[in-house]
Amino acid sequence: MITLSVIVPVRDGEPFLADALTSLVRNRTTEFETEVVVVDDGSVDATPEVIEDFRRDLPGLTVARNPAPVGLADARNIGLKLASGRYVTFLDGDDWLAPGYLAPLVAAIDRLGCDFVRVDHVQSEGRRRETHRAPQARRNVVLDPRDAIMPAAAKTMVDYPYAWAGVYRRELGDLLAFPGGLRTAEDRPWIWRLHQRAGSFAVVSLAGVFYRRGVAASLTQIGDERQLDFFRAFDLVFAEVEQEFLPKAVRTFCALLVNHWEMRERFTPDIAARFEALGRAALDRLPADLVQDAVRGYEPDRQALFRRLKEGS
Repeated sequence: MITLSVIVPVRDGEPFLADALTSLVRNRTTEFETEVVVVDDGSVDATPEVIEDFRRDLPGLTVARNPAPVGLADARNIGLKLASGRYVTFLDGDDWLAPGYLAPLVAAIDRLGCDFVRVDHVQSEGRRRETHRAPQARRNVVLDPRDAIMPAAAKTMVDYPYAWAGVYRRELGDLLAFPGGLRTAEDRPWIWRLHQRAGSFAVVSLAGVFYRRGVAASLTQIGDERQLDFFRAFDLVFAEVEQEFLPKAVRTFCALLVNHWEMRERFTPDIAARFEALGRAALDRLPADLVQDAVRGYEPDRQALFRRLKEGS
């Protein structure tokens, strides 16, 4: 019986995919059976050839190929449908795992018996390495996911949306599915739904995922219309958020909105104008008192930037 399914979505991953798959080879263990599900999302480079090079070293390899790109969210969903393990985890095609990382990850969710386990991760940019800790301070204990959403003014687990920083029971079913059609920010409604609806979770001090920053093709570096999906993603968050958690959702949205606007130099003039209009419309739909509370603690220059965005001045 397969214990763990590792879902690897990739598009045009020729420069880095071998690192990701090699790290999975180095995580093979006799303790349990692992399958790797690679979803090639319409690559036009040598990604298919790189995948085939690992057929021998990854005997549990399943490959799905999309003729045209469908985006990260739908690519992950394809992987979820193909997965057969008791647990699932994710690895993006430009990231990699530390040797021996998967065994303690599976051991943690086995030991704790909860719906999902979240972990820390290492951010990699060039030769620089920086460990980022999951916001929950209590470790190695089973918790209610809803209790990890608040308080509004603090960084909490819904501010740590990275799907690859954890392991999940596949029996969670639709709770693990990502909103279809989103090309960016797909993890925001995903993490909110998981924390509002799942029954239990835990955080363990395990930092074996290396998240590669500064990749030119990454959506964090691109300023085209895909960045506008940020608003659709938060429309989904606000459509499902329970009233007691609304202050947190508003605060998170406002913080991310300002972050995007501070980096607007990457936008074309047309995208910048559309982003500004969508941002203003979104803020107008939110309770004014919660928006005011959200920005009250900003530095003066950020408050001024937020006002200019909100008022269009």
